[in-house]
Amino acid sequence: MPLGIIILFFSFSCVNAQEETIASFGEGVPIATLKDNGLDEISGLAVSRVLPGVMYVHNDSGGEAAVYLLDTLGNNLGTIEFLDTQNRDWEDIAVGPGEDSKSYIYVGEIGDNNAVHDEVVVYRVPEPNDSNSTIGIVPQKTVLKYPGGARDAESLMVDPISGDIFIVSKRDSVNTLYRLPAEKFGTLEVELEELIKLPFTSATGADISADGSQILVKNYLAIYYWRRNEGESIAQAMGRAPLELPYSPEPQGEAIGFGPDGRVFYTLSEKRFDVDPVLYKYTAKKP
Repeated sequence: MPLGIIILFFSFSCVNAQEETIASFGEGVPIATLKDNGLDEISGLAVSRVLPGVMYVHNDSGGEAAVYLLDTLGNNLGTIEFLDTQNRDWEDIAVGPGEDSKSYIYVGEIGDNNAVHDEVVVYRVPEPNDSNSTIGIVPQKTVLKYPGGARDAESLMVDPISGDIFIVSKRDSVNTLYRLPAEKFGTLEVELEELIKLPFTSATGADISADGSQILVKNYLAIYYWRRNEGESIAQAMGRAPLELPYSPEPQGEAIGFGPDGRVFYTLSEKRFDVDPVLYKYTAKKP
């Protein structure tokens, strides 16, 4: 079955399975167009929890091993260079806590289109205190393996409550949620824990709100949303059928991230078909 038909099938299944179909966020509004030719393959986006009005982005395979700091108009403010590191296939980025309760930037080298790499890597660096400079830092890292063999993935998120790291697979007909417990980050090599199957395919980006109460996953055609109840794990929340939110189509949209207050989220595409990447902002509807 063609991939597009599979995606549409699961999208309609998710919507029809829900009793509530009213979206909690409005349509995407374009707020900036990125003209920087060095940022034409952005595959991950996360908003700072330390620096107001700053978001982090990165390019995917073949790009520099660096995270770029942008303002909400898409202007480049600074760069964090990951020293002694390569960008084999960086696919997503997240902000979350470490064991010292400080805020960190996590980057997932988790892309593997042909499922040929036995190992993937998650890197981590502290959030900077200054957005207007270029710094270099050797990241902490953990090497990961999947149970059952190699997988392609483009979605990484960190639970702000537990500190656990989550990866959503991409190139299987039904995507899978995997977990790395927070206390195992920094271990030389860890096998991911397989949690649940999700009712869609081709996930390209994910995020959890700063208070841990909202979860987003997107693919090329849709944005899926879960509300997490107090005391629930991420897997328990995502075990329910998601709501499907409005989505402004992008030429190759792979990045999504919540704002600090959880009242907005942003999406961003790679440059495709000579279309410059447009930063979209989605705002929560008033109750």
